[in-house]
Amino acid sequence: MKQFKMLVNTNDKIGHINRELYGHFSEHLGRCIYNGIYVGENSEIPNIHGIRKDMIEAFKNIKMPVLRWPGGCFADEYHWKDGIGDKATRKKMINTNWGGVVEDNSFGTHEFMELCELVGCEPYISGNVGSGTVRELSEWIEYMNFDGMSPMADLRRTNGREKPWKLKYLGIGNENWGCGGNMTPEYYADVYKQFATFCKDYGDNKLTKIACGANCNDYNWTEVMMKKLGQNGFWQAKGLGVHYYSVPEWNSKGFATKFNEDEYYRLISTVNYTETLLTRHTEIMNRYDPEGKVALVLDEWGTWFEVEEGTNPGFLYQQNTMRDAIVAAISLNIFNRHSKRLKMANLAQVCNVLQAIVLTEGEKMIKTPTYHVFDLFKEHQEGECVYCYTENENMREGKDAPMISSSASVKDDVLTITLANCSLEEDAEISCDLYGVEAKNVSARILTEEVHAHNTFEQPENVFIKDYTASLEGQKLRVKLPACSVVEVTIR
Repeated sequence: MKQFKMLVNTNDKIGHINRELYGHFSEHLGRCIYNGIYVGENSEIPNIHGIRKDMIEAFKNIKMPVLRWPGGCFADEYHWKDGIGDKATRKKMINTNWGGVVEDNSFGTHEFMELCELVGCEPYISGNVGSGTVRELSEWIEYMNFDGMSPMADLRRTNGREKPWKLKYLGIGNENWGCGGNMTPEYYADVYKQFATFCKDYGDNKLTKIACGANCNDYNWTEVMMKKLGQNGFWQAKGLGVHYYSVPEWNSKGFATKFNEDEYYRLISTVNYTETLLTRHTEIMNRYDPEGKVALVLDEWGTWFEVEEGTNPGFLYQQNTMRDAIVAAISLNIFNRHSKRLKMANLAQVCNVLQAIVLTEGEKMIKTPTYHVFDLFKEHQEGECVYCYTENENMREGKDAPMISSSASVKDDVLTITLANCSLEEDAEISCDLYGVEAKNVSARILTEEVHAHNTFEQPENVFIKDYTASLEGQKLRVKLPACSVVEVTIR
């Protein structure tokens, strides 16, 4: 068993961990919405106005803070008026981005907003900039947020919603460097300002407008956006996005459940590259915005493998193993450590697509290992990230793959430490000195199995959280981490 020293100092606060760092993403893609979140009011599956009850409870359990919708690439072909009013007369369209299937628009603005109300999370709307108009997006905001007399507010009332929802988070476009219009950053920055100008605040509700950001390490995009959106003496965006997916290799994504040891460690290396990305984008933003008025928003992240055999290639359906759990733990620890600038992140996607937290098959629903990591990490939400140093070592020569991942936060005098042992072979023992906290009681929970382990509809509890043991010796914490494990330690 390898020995590692660790130090946590609660007096040294790094940044506030917005609850939105633990956000999620739902797109009209494959079975994320239809036959996933939404089964229709006439379904025999228990539902509230067509929304699965078991999924609502699963989302509430992890304190889901924010949910992004309707895309993704779908957002820039989505026309919101097609998804309101009598479902029998809503327009049908072909989803040209994902599988060429018919989109009947039975899940639209009212259904999505009700889902968010039932879960208790904030909606994050991605507006159509690629194929939409300024007027279209402006009217959508009026429809959702205005409480007075106007054509869109009256239309909302006609459709059964008297009071506005008061949308807070608005993304103006999605991946406008690619599927959202193949724009240059210089061009998009001007388009953004045009659209943003007509997305009004109503009453005391203030929109948090988020500009499309870079694809991975396109630092020039961030540079141009910060330069152009800070002109005229005020910031014209409250957030700037970035997208990054983790794969073993883009030309050979591999499969979710069929992978070897080398593929595992290559993937862990690409996940840790998230640290470099966030650091570099933050450095650029700091030069233009040293006061931190513009948040960095990682509104798409996660693993991306080949689809499961026998499924529609346009549906992006993949299983979810302990490898994905380790990816999620590394990522969330990195997010915590960057919480001074990073204020929202959205895992792609919430159900039946990519690194999903739940999978469904008819009336059955299973929680994936990634879901359980969000359960282990949920107490970080709204905490203060504190200094957390761990002695470490790379698991493979030439790869950025440290064995131990960690972060810590304090909230209401409770210290939460999350740890992952990313090794497949070696157990670890952590000896952690605690400063700035009077440690009296300790409890722990663990998620650990063989790296290929995953939950199935026949065996939904192959991977689940168990109570665990950690010990305190004065101001020293001791905890053992089995190979391929994620642990939450709570100190009061």
